[in-house]
Amino acid sequence: MAANRRPTLADVAREVGVSAKTVSRVLNEDGPASTQTREQVLAAVARLGFQPNLMARNIRVGGPDTTVGLVIPDLGNPFFGAVARGIEDTVGGRGLTLLMGSSADDPERERALTDKFLARRISILMVVPSVGANHSHLKTQRNAGLTIVFLDRPGVGLTTDSVVSTNRTGAHDGVAHLIAHGHRRIGFIGDLPTKLYTRRERLAGYRDALQKAGLPHDRSLVTNAHDQHGASAATSQLLDLADPPTALFAGNNIVALGIVTELARSKRKDVAVVAFDDVALAEALEPALTVVAQNPEEIGRAAAATALARLDGDRSRTRTITIPTQLISRGSGEHPPAAQHDA
Repeated sequence: MAANRRPTLADVAREVGVSAKTVSRVLNEDGPASTQTREQVLAAVARLGFQPNLMARNIRVGGPDTTVGLVIPDLGNPFFGAVARGIEDTVGGRGLTLLMGSSADDPERERALTDKFLARRISILMVVPSVGANHSHLKTQRNAGLTIVFLDRPGVGLTTDSVVSTNRTGAHDGVAHLIAHGHRRIGFIGDLPTKLYTRRERLAGYRDALQKAGLPHDRSLVTNAHDQHGASAATSQLLDLADPPTALFAGNNIVALGIVTELARSKRKDVAVVAFDDVALAEALEPALTVVAQNPEEIGRAAAATALARLDGDRSRTRTITIPTQLISRGSGEHPPAAQHDA
């Protein structure tokens, strides 16, 4: 066998001196084989480093693959990494392997990626839906028994299980926290695109808190950014207003990093900040960052547990599972407005 070629079933058969069919029976445990033959085959498999093609086998016998397909928007966002960790920890105990790919929040790329996963005859499909995506094309697969779960955002055109955070309530709590510390002009920097489910829900929570406190909704205080650089620029623009905000609410963790970077660059320690979603080293910042923390690992675990229950025969109505957020006060959200602070 050539050194640069992966060993095949035929190579194992030649090594042992039996037929390929015999090797297949041993590996799949689907036919008679003597104890001696079984031991010889397994020893040859280990010696040659042979890896069975599970996908090919499952297609041949008409069964699902032992994999879970996960489509997320951004492999670099630690939030989705934590979601994936929660999924992997849960499905791993059932012998399932997690495969993951990024849609870059592009509906066409999401569709292409889901098609690739479906071609593998995956056992479970999990998707963080892209803005503008329509998932009606998955109805046939779902009706044929494929377990599908949406995460972080609900899907469109397909009724199936979803797992999301308390986005609206969490944003309300964060903004109400700033109001409770004396702030009346609070800027909101949300994600893009503006039709993004989480962005819309968090903006609604922001507006709910203002309305409850009897404060006006000033559109000049609402802006958006999709990356850290854009969030830094948005922060600068808000602070340059004739009547600038005394506090900022960050719509997600990436936006939060842009805000604190700009405040540090401009040496502004008088602006209060609350971020939706926690960030790495939040407690190491000066001041430490107050956040409305999601629980991404729990989102992953809940989605995986729901999917496994469906595999086990749960035929109850589809449901949306909502994972609570938690306000964590660390210092940045407790600054009073500058005038009050100086009084």
